[in-house]
Amino acid sequence: MKVGVVYYPEHWDRELWEKDADLMVETGVKVVRLAEFAWSRLEPVEGQYNFTWLDEAVEIFAGRGIEVILGTPTNCPPLWLYEKYPDAILCDEHGNRVTIGVRGHRCFNSPSLIKKTIQIVTEMAKHYKDNKAVVSWQIDNELEANHCTCPVCTDKFRNWLKKKYTTLEKLNDTYGNVMWSGEYSDWSQITPPLGNRQSWLNPAYLQDHYRYASESMVEFVKLQADIIRTYCKDVTITTNMYLGDMTPDFYKTFKELSYVSYDNYPVAVIPEDHEEIYSHAFHLDLTRGIKRQNFCIMEELSGAPGCWMPIRRTPRPNMIKGYSLQAFSRGADSVLHFRWRSATKGAEMFWHGILDHNNKLGRRYEEFRSLCDTVNEELQILEGTTIHNKVALLFSHEQDNAFKFQQQADGFHYYNQLKLFHDGVSRLGAGIDIINITANLDQYEVVIAPTVYIASKEIVDNLTEYVDKGGKLILTNRSGVKDETNACIMDYLPGPFASYVGAVVEEYDALGNNTNVIRMKNGKTYRCNQWADILQLDTAESLGAYREDFYQGKPAITKNTYGDGEVYYVGTILERDFYRDFMNDVIEGTNVEVFQGLADGVEVSVRENSVSRYLLIFNNTNHVQEVNLTDIERTILNPFDLKVVPFN
Repeated sequence: MKVGVVYYPEHWDRELWEKDADLMVETGVKVVRLAEFAWSRLEPVEGQYNFTWLDEAVEIFAGRGIEVILGTPTNCPPLWLYEKYPDAILCDEHGNRVTIGVRGHRCFNSPSLIKKTIQIVTEMAKHYKDNKAVVSWQIDNELEANHCTCPVCTDKFRNWLKKKYTTLEKLNDTYGNVMWSGEYSDWSQITPPLGNRQSWLNPAYLQDHYRYASESMVEFVKLQADIIRTYCKDVTITTNMYLGDMTPDFYKTFKELSYVSYDNYPVAVIPEDHEEIYSHAFHLDLTRGIKRQNFCIMEELSGAPGCWMPIRRTPRPNMIKGYSLQAFSRGADSVLHFRWRSATKGAEMFWHGILDHNNKLGRRYEEFRSLCDTVNEELQILEGTTIHNKVALLFSHEQDNAFKFQQQADGFHYYNQLKLFHDGVSRLGAGIDIINITANLDQYEVVIAPTVYIASKEIVDNLTEYVDKGGKLILTNRSGVKDETNACIMDYLPGPFASYVGAVVEEYDALGNNTNVIRMKNGKTYRCNQWADILQLDTAESLGAYREDFYQGKPAITKNTYGDGEVYYVGTILERDFYRDFMNDVIEGTNVEVFQGLADGVEVSVRENSVSRYLLIFNNTNHVQEVNLTDIERTILNPFDLKVVPFN
């Protein structure tokens, strides 16, 4: 269990390095990340490598017992490279090369960039292969799916489609290109998506381009990982992910990497609206579920962010410490804060770090120091522990992108329903894993699969097998709408799931921001919005029905027995409390461990090994909370505080 920081020696005068390293040791820092943006200093002139300054920095930290994570600097090629090899520059949605001067403006497929990437990564790996201080490598930085539209990427996308479809006739038929006279008569007519009206483009084509774009990025990661492994035999390799508009497929990205890393930047203002889900526990559980193992936070909130947007609110007292503790409680084994020093120059000078521009040890530093003390003195008992849950929430990049390409209703977002179910389970004090929708489900007693919009055969077979074996499955609205080609299925919804849902959608109403009311079988009522599936029962029973509009009395929520299992269907999107109450009913009678009676905003998780179990209780609010749990001593938690309780 380690706390670390991101450090940029190339940004500071040499005499400051040792002072910073000494202060880090005194503070309790155990690991630093270096060099992920430093290509221009590592290779100031083509073919002339300068590792002297980085060697000195590594030696300074190693001499003080601080481990080093090295970043490959391919996110920011130097300007001489772009000047000499303009094909390395990313092209935008209009086919024009982007203006250089910001980060991440390189094309993964450029022959020139690939050549120079191989050279710089090889030189770094050879140089540091015997340096025991370098314990891990980070590939690039916050990689996105490759949406470059340059001639090389255009040609590569065409070849990707040729390999998949073989003929234009098959491609045209799969896409339905007869719509709007969009049929291709020559492969040369195919380009990456151009223009800023992508919602008007063919969704099957957009989905294929996303698949290609994500695979293109994964190839870039593998290229570098293979080089590092050739020379560095005993190090681990990762890359740091975040959630954005061009998010790659994380499951493929990390398949051959050692561990998952995530950049965690929670907002500093807790919403007053009860319906708004605040906790970043969702993102942490998603990160842990990518490889279904413990992970690293490579960048953690250290101060108010500000760069390409106005400066955000500063973290409230105990947030910096608290959000790191929250990450440890959800499966992190190390947390690195971004950054040690706030930059005094450049675009990120107002992305605040542990130390402010005034170079004084202020409130945030003291809080960070307290975090280091807590982790180094109290959380070491968690070393070697992992998290094992019996409830799974299924995530799919395919679904997420399909909804981006074709918005279903005003305000309808894929992540919304996932977060609502995650929140509902978490409020019961039960643990939940967020895993790939195609993952093996045998260890789970309850599986939640929201909005399985694209119902590929692989997904359908996986869920069918799970229910047949006796699992409890929850499906929701907008499931079974399309096949894997992103074409609508000509059948009653929920399409291939209808047989085990035991009901069909006779009609639907895209409510958007309009509302209806659901009355449950037990008499409780809940507001709903966004979407309304109007269900017709077959073998299922109704658990809740609409109370308003022309479909008053029609079922909205059902339960059905199928094989040895049970299938629930939630045809609408409801207020937050519904998901807690509903999941409480579903979990009843299972072996899912719950800790009832938690105040809103109090989160629990369990880390364990073969000999010990620890309950971690986190107060994710800005006020004092009292925790009274059966068999657990009464606990008072300050804002954003964590309590570790050994238990059986």
